[in-house]
Amino acid sequence: MSKKVIVINHKIQNFNKSIKVSGDKSLSIRWVLFASIAKGLSIAKNLLLSEDVFAAIEAIRKLGIKVKISKNSCSIIGKGINGYKYKKNILIDGKNSGTLSRLILGLLIDTPYKIKLIGDRSLSRRDFERVALPLRKFGAKIKLHNKKNLPLTIQGSNNLKPIKYLENKGSAQCKSTVILAALKTNGTTLIKAKKSRNHTELLCKDLNLPLKVISKNTFDYIKVNKVNLIKPLKYVIPSDISSSAFFMVLTALTKNSKLLIKNVNINPSRTGVVTILKKMGVKIRYKNIKKYNGELISNIFIQSSNKIKPINCPKELVSGAIDEFLVIFLVAAKADGISYFKGLAELNQKESPRLIWGEKILNLMGIKTMTTNDSIKIFGNPQLVINKKIIIKNFLKDHRVFMTSVIAALSFGGNWKIYDKNSINTSFPSFLKIINDLKN
Repeated sequence: MSKKVIVINHKIQNFNKSIKVSGDKSLSIRWVLFASIAKGLSIAKNLLLSEDVFAAIEAIRKLGIKVKISKNSCSIIGKGINGYKYKKNILIDGKNSGTLSRLILGLLIDTPYKIKLIGDRSLSRRDFERVALPLRKFGAKIKLHNKKNLPLTIQGSNNLKPIKYLENKGSAQCKSTVILAALKTNGTTLIKAKKSRNHTELLCKDLNLPLKVISKNTFDYIKVNKVNLIKPLKYVIPSDISSSAFFMVLTALTKNSKLLIKNVNINPSRTGVVTILKKMGVKIRYKNIKKYNGELISNIFIQSSNKIKPINCPKELVSGAIDEFLVIFLVAAKADGISYFKGLAELNQKESPRLIWGEKILNLMGIKTMTTNDSIKIFGNPQLVINKKIIIKNFLKDHRVFMTSVIAALSFGGNWKIYDKNSINTSFPSFLKIINDLKN
């Protein structure tokens, strides 16, 4: 059997354990980028050492920033907001990371030379016009392949103009790109942004940068001014709630099981998965909540659930759970009734068309679904046990498709053959090790 394929033909046995998952991917990439424009030595512990984060480190190295990685920490010597060393013919490879590739464009807004940005097959299919549009308003010149995709070239301006920007898709990446560009721009940039992850804003606030947020029901109004100095960041990266979600669901679906996940980032813009699972009858609670560098952190305790309730998922919970829906769908598969999720068009803008893949996995499991381009109805079966062979492949190496398939196999049984095991290296290299720890 190829090392890139995993075969699972047994359900997991009940467990009662505590685990620690990897560092938060969103915060790890943001820390790398902010440390690169800070002045002086920044140090992070528990940085996620995944392909996406290594791509961010390699990108700032190409811009003249020194990085040192040891077993327990990462050090970056930033050269200030205008400290990037721009050369001719710089090529940045975003690999699979939309977060890196979109956010770094905001920091390249003043490059005097053309910089080329490329990515892997999956990233090259994703929409970059959505960030090119506001960056052009600042004064950058951006050329895209097929007017939408990577590869792209960006050439900045030495006469950047502040902008007014409406972000109505709920994309934290688009919002963050504009915030980073605004930090390099004279004048005041005004952003009206649909609610989405706010890690960038919290980091700016923690660093006392010139950013103000007025929060309304569905939109945030953000005002950003040029920054002169960013102080270095000493940061212990909390654990990733998106990575934790797989183990929340595995515990919920495995009889007589309990799990404590330690030191997880429970930023309210990211905890949609917890709210949704609670509404479906999953027993979850926070233990020992504390605040750290602007973020909320807690241990999360989960118990298996005897009865899963269907959900008509409120639309306002979507942006806070956008990366977790694939694994949430597995809970809906065991619900006693029909679950309905709507407003999910953004799922198909991810590493793979995830709404399509969510439906495909459920159908292979024997679960009936009805989908549109932005919604899915899942006809749950509380008695579901899988006895057949299921093959999962050709999913553009989307790490979340792989991990969701593993959780499905361990929760419902069957004989699963899941390809592209190395896809987890983009976000969660220790995923299978933790699975094995729970088995033993």
